[in-house]
Amino acid sequence: MAATPGFGLCDEAVDESKHVLLPKGEIDAVTAPQLGRRLLGLAEEGKTGLVVDLSRVTFMDSTGLGVLLNGLRALSRRQGKMALVCPNEKVLRPFQVTGLADRMPIFASREAALGAV
Repeated sequence: MAATPGFGLCDEAVDESKHVLLPKGEIDAVTAPQLGRRLLGLAEEGKTGLVVDLSRVTFMDSTGLGVLLNGLRALSRRQGKMALVCPNEKVLRPFQVTGLADRMPIFASREAALGAV
C-alpha cells in the first residue's frame, strides 16, 4: 500500500515501560492501520505506559478512534495505561461526541499525559 502524503508516525521510548507515539497528518481508514499495528506491537513488547500525542494530527475519523480504543484495550489487558495529548479542538471533538473522552484520559500537554501513565 502506498504511503499517504503528509502522514507520518514517529515514536520515542521514554524508559523501559513508557513510550510516546507521535502521528502526524490525517488518521483515517488508510492510515489508521499503521498506527494500530504500532500500538499493539508496543503492548506486546511489554510497554505499560503509552502516550499518543495527537498534537500534529489534523484530522481523525472513526477508524482512528477505533484503533485507539483497541490499543487501550490491549494495554488494559496487560495492566497498562494509555493517555492522549490533544490540544486541537477539531481532533478532540470526535472523542467528546462519542463519549470516548470519558474512557481515555486526554491532556493538553505531553508532560501531563506522561504523568498519568
